[in-house]
Amino acid sequence: MLGKRWNGMILDALSGGRLGFSAVRRAVTGISDAVLSDRLAELTGVGLVSRHVDAGPPLSVDYALTGAGENLIPVLERLGEWASENLSESGSTDR
Repeated sequence: MLGKRWNGMILDALSGGRLGFSAVRRAVTGISDAVLSDRLAELTGVGLVSRHVDAGPPLSVDYALTGAGENLIPVLERLGEWASENLSESGSTDR
């Protein structure tokens, strides 16, 4: 799940708080609506993201990290730091 393209960026975008679909799309540059919708459904399905529907009017749907998703953010940040320290641009290491 975490190795899928876009999921880390979606989780990072939601780490700042609840966002609507359009706001997530703006934060995750280059993702299509269809892929974002699929990824949000997957992340919701595994319990990292929650989906909140406000019947309105107008109808609005917001997404937020669950407790499990919030607990994952420091791990992802540390993984990013490790990658920056240990992986070169070409994908090889100094070993």
